[in-house]
Amino acid sequence: MPMFKALAACPDAVVLKPDMAKYVAVARDVRALMRDLTPLVEPVSIDEAFLDLSGTERLHHASAAVSMARLAKRIEEEIGITVSVGLSHNKFLAKMASDLDKPRGFAVIGREETLSFLASKPVSMIWGVGKALETKLAREGITRISQLQKMEEHDLMARFGSMGSRLYRLSRGLDSRHVEPVHETKSISAETTFMRDISDRAELDRILWPLCDKVATRAKAAGLSGSTVVLKLKTADFKTRTRNQTLPDPTQLAEVIYRTASPMLARETTGTSFRLLGVGISGLADGDLADPPDMLDPAATRRAEAERAMDRLRAKFGDKSIVKGRGMKK
Repeated sequence: MPMFKALAACPDAVVLKPDMAKYVAVARDVRALMRDLTPLVEPVSIDEAFLDLSGTERLHHASAAVSMARLAKRIEEEIGITVSVGLSHNKFLAKMASDLDKPRGFAVIGREETLSFLASKPVSMIWGVGKALETKLAREGITRISQLQKMEEHDLMARFGSMGSRLYRLSRGLDSRHVEPVHETKSISAETTFMRDISDRAELDRILWPLCDKVATRAKAAGLSGSTVVLKLKTADFKTRTRNQTLPDPTQLAEVIYRTASPMLARETTGTSFRLLGVGISGLADGDLADPPDMLDPAATRRAEAERAMDRLRAKFGDKSIVKGRGMKK
């Protein structure tokens, strides 16, 4: 639920702001422990990943279940957070198992019990079955996975198109997807959904700066830079606008991102109300290529040096130790 809807429903709620930098750092530490078990780690989100433990029994002198129990214990002792583990013979079932016993859960779906385990579950537990498809299946009298298990693939495809083939396979616990450990990062972005729709240009611009700062912080932490700045807006009627501008050189500086995104934002603020604002960089390159000295614009070089000096102070004294004037609340 978007925060503005939550506050409309509960105006007296106390809202604790997220600490994304902390979450990213902890996620990185957790994945380092995962990679001690296997190099085949596929991050799905900041707090979720698939691991392929095939062939690791000899290396760790333990079954996959024991290895995962040890990992969960190590994460709790060394990092201080709890995790839930789902173990099975493919990604679909492993994901389903991980949701069975939260928090601090540990569930295993064995190959032999797959069909019987799935049979009693609602169709909504199948990956890809959202509210709309669940309603459509219910109209056909299909509410349990056991009903799908009794149907032929061609019948399901005749009723539900290509989704019918997926329903046929997943209802039987069949999933041929592999764990893919290498995912090239294509962009770095940050966005926020407002508690109320905003049309005022100055207010939107004030919101833009901290988003640019977040993108720059993430790019620097990842050792990456971007050659294109991307602005994202979502109107009050949920229509998305995306604008982008390519830079002469890749950047990882908040000031450069802001000075590129702000004019793009100004062109879009013509009275339209927006419910979301986002900014990012794409066309990623190595961070060493970022922001070379500009002999034709000494002021740009001074701004870059100032931002790097701020980065050093923040690293020593904390993120809030020094901010730009435009980053202060009105």
